[in-house]
Amino acid sequence: MTLDEAQRQVEAWRAQGLTVALANGVFDLFHVGHLRYLEAAKQLADRLVVAVNSDSSTRAYKGPERPIVPEAERLEILRALRCVDLAVLFAEPDVRAVIRALRPDVQVKGTDYTPDSIPEKAEVEAYGGRVAVAGDPKAHSTTALVARLKA
Repeated sequence: MTLDEAQRQVEAWRAQGLTVALANGVFDLFHVGHLRYLEAAKQLADRLVVAVNSDSSTRAYKGPERPIVPEAERLEILRALRCVDLAVLFAEPDVRAVIRALRPDVQVKGTDYTPDSIPEKAEVEAYGGRVAVAGDPKAHSTTALVARLKA
């Protein structure tokens, strides 16, 4: 789904009186930490949109060896999850353009953040949204998984 299509869907949900949460990330080598984050994010609103870093933005962020799983496959995995209502790809260095387009009621980050350290906090609060932290403690990571596989 394109960002324009996602925006139309979010507007349709809002017209039905539904709230929307937005979670974002790379979701490379999907693991239980990802699942717990997304399931917890879904509990914060009626609908959950997941913004996924494109392959190019992942390389810029994580380095030339990442992602391991291509963007189309990462999106397919996320779309198959019961807790995910919509997944959209983004290529920008951060998720602010998606936030500006969708204006989620809640921007949700994982537990490696605190509410005050969420980079998009000001963007979200400027239109009246809120930020939240969800998921289990950051005991799982793709980076650690890759390191274990290489060892």
